[in-house]
Parts: sequence; C-alpha cells; structure tokens
Amino acid sequence: MEMLTEEGVEQAVQVCRDNGIDGLVVIGGDGSFRGGLALARHGINTIGVPGTIDLDISCTEYTIGFDSAVNTAMEAVDKVRDTSTSHERVSIIEVMGRNAGYIALWSGLAAGAEDVLLPEKYDYDEQVIVNQIIERRKRGKKHHIIINAEGIGHSQAMAKRIEAATGIETRATILGYMQRGGSPTCRDRVTGTIMGAMAVDLLAEGKSSRVVAVRGGNYIDLDFEEALAMQKEISSYEVDLVHSLSYTLINVQK
Repeated sequence: MEMLTEEGVEQAVQVCRDNGIDGLVVIGGDGSFRGGLALARHGINTIGVPGTIDLDISCTEYTIGFDSAVNTAMEAVDKVRDTSTSHERVSIIEVMGRNAGYIALWSGLAAGAEDVLLPEKYDYDEQVIVNQIIERRKRGKKHHIIINAEGIGHSQAMAKRIEAATGIETRATILGYMQRGGSPTCRDRVTGTIMGAMAVDLLAEGKSSRVVAVRGGNYIDLDFEEALAMQKEISSYEVDLVHSLSYTLINVQK
C-alpha cells in the first residue's frame, strides 16, 4: 500500500540507492507493475515479470504460477467428484482467482464440471442453476459439480440455498491456499526461467520500464504503460463450451 503514495515511492527509491541497487526485477501482477513503473520514473531501472496464479494480466497470454494452481484445482475437482457421485450430491467447489475467473473456467473445462460461475459472466440467478440440477437429475445424472470463482464466493451459503430448493444434498468445498503452494509444473518452471533470463538481459542492455510477456506463443517485452493500459476479456466461447459439453455427456450416458 505504501507504493501507492509518493512518499512510499520515494522511500523505496532511497532504499535502492542506499543499497546500490541500480536494476530491479519486479515479479507480480498489475499492482506490482504500477509500483515498478513508479520506480522507473524515479531512475531505478525496472523490468516486470508477470507472476500470478490469477492469469489476469492483460499484456500477456500466460503468467507464472497459473498452470501449477489450475492443475491443483483440477485434481481436487476430480477427487471431489468421486464422493459427489457415490453420494449423489451437488458439490460446489470454490477456487481462487480474486476477481478473475480463469482458474475456475480452466479447471471446470478440464474436469467436466456441469456449471462454472465466473465474476465476468455470472448474473447471480441461482434459479437457473437449480432448474439445471433438477433437469439433469431427471436425466440420470448422479452428481452435479459447480465450480465457483473466488470473486463470487459465499459457497457455503449457496450450498444451503441450493439444497433447500432442490432437496438434493449439497456440499461446498473451498480449496483456498492449497492452490498457491506445492511443486510447480514443468510449464511454470520453464516459463519462469525464460522470463527471468529475458528480464536480466533487458537490464544488462540498460533498458527499463519494460514488461516481459508471452504473445502469440513468443516471448517479447512491452513498455510498462502500454502493458498496463491493455484490457483482457474472458472467452465467451469457452464459457458456453462448459455447458454444451455437460449436455453432450448426459446424452452419451443415456
């Protein structure tokens, strides 16, 4: 929070100068990059590396940590489904992501969830969900997996309301910080190595106020201000695909 004030920025700049730091690699999200930009404007050579499990940095197609987090979430959904099926339950699984729904969407697609609730798309009409649960139960579906993004939250209360409306046992599981730990996947290790090396190369070339990013499968660098000005939208096609795949599976089972 201190980096949001001019006093805090000046203090950080002084710390760098007092310790002989003339080049800095900032690893994080938009907030970290804004702090890095402020330092760069005060003469500290700064390079940004996108590192966040939320995948919500607009300038890059990939952020370090996402693959590890979403694989953890996917594996958890797979395990919850076993109990959900054997007990014929509705299961709400809340995943992280702050106000971005990428972990929810990807884990939902990978694990074959019946519903994925995203901050970017959800209209908070629970009756639609209730109707789908009842309809699918009539078609012989023994479980119903709902992936709920952190930005929506309140999974325990949602489970109580859905159980009351459907008469079907409903349980909520909040995965929490287990998604932020553990051993990183190969993709995160390789991506982190390449981005880190590029950041050092940029500093060695005397460059500053740049962000390392992945665009079109290639590693590039962008101006801090240009990167921060970009907007990112979640794919409507992928959201629709979650529901269409669920109906396809029902028909195959029949």
